[in-house]
Amino acid sequence: MTPDEYCQEKTQQSSSSFYYSFLFLNDSQRQAMTALYAYCREIDDVVDEYSEQSIAASKLNWWREEIYSLFHGKPGHPVTRALKTSIKHFPLQEKYFLELISGMEMDLHKNQYADFDELLLYCYRAASVVGLLTIEILGYKGSRTHEYAHNLGIALQLINILRDVKEDTERGRIYIPQDELITFGVTQSMLIEGKISAQTQALFAYQAQRAAQYYKKAFSYLEKNDRFTQRTGIIMAEIYYALLQKIQSQNYPVLEKRVSVAKLKKLWIAWTTARREHKLKQKLT
Repeated sequence: MTPDEYCQEKTQQSSSSFYYSFLFLNDSQRQAMTALYAYCREIDDVVDEYSEQSIAASKLNWWREEIYSLFHGKPGHPVTRALKTSIKHFPLQEKYFLELISGMEMDLHKNQYADFDELLLYCYRAASVVGLLTIEILGYKGSRTHEYAHNLGIALQLINILRDVKEDTERGRIYIPQDELITFGVTQSMLIEGKISAQTQALFAYQAQRAAQYYKKAFSYLEKNDRFTQRTGIIMAEIYYALLQKIQSQNYPVLEKRVSVAKLKKLWIAWTTARREHKLKQKLT
C-alpha cells in the first residue's frame, strides 16, 4: 500500500463531510487534502484510542518528531510520507501541524474549560489551524482570507462540540464552558444523566447562536475573488451549517442522540454550492 493509498483508506473509513468537499479538487489538491485529513485523523485517534495518558502523551511526542522529520528530514509514517509530496506543492507551515498536536494534547490534561477564552484556544488548535493549512492548498489572494479560515475553524469546532455533547460527556469531557453551565443553571450531572430541561435547551441555544455568529464572521472576511478557489472549504462550511440548522430545528436533542446530515443531503449541498460558486465566478469575469 502506498502512502497515498493509506491516506485514502483512512479518509474513507470516516463518514466525515470532508469527502464531499473533496469532489471538486484537482489531483494535487486532492492528494494534499487527503493527506492532511488523514493526519488529523491519526492525531485525533491517539487521544481516543489510548486510555493510558502517558502512552497517549508519548505517541503525540512521537508525532512531533515525525513532523520535524517531515520538514527537516525523512519521515517514516505513511501519512507524513504523503504529506512530503504535499509540502512540495503547497506552502504548508510546520507550526500549524504542531499546533494540532498541542490541541489534542489539551484533551489529555483538560476535561473541562473554565470559560470561553480557554475553549477558544482549544478550538484554534483543533480546527482553525486545519483551516489555515487548507486555504494554502486551495489558493487565495485576499489579505483577509487568514481571518476567514481562523473564524470558520472556530465555528465548525463549536458545531462539533454541540453535536457531540452526549458522546463527549460519556467520555468524561465537557467542552461547554463551566461559567456558562453555571449561568444557565445546568449541572454536570444533568449532562451525564441526559436530562433535557428548559435550562439545557437554553444553554444549547446559546452555543448554537455563538457558532452561527462565528460562521457569519468568517464569511465577512472572505473576498468575492477568493470564493471560487475556496469553494471546497465553503462546501464543508455549508454542510456544517446544515447540521447546525438541523440541531436547532429539532430543538437541540444532543443529550439523546448524535444529529447528522444524510449522505444524500451532503452530496446535494456539495453540488449546489459548487454550482453557485461557479455562477458567482462567471459574474466576476
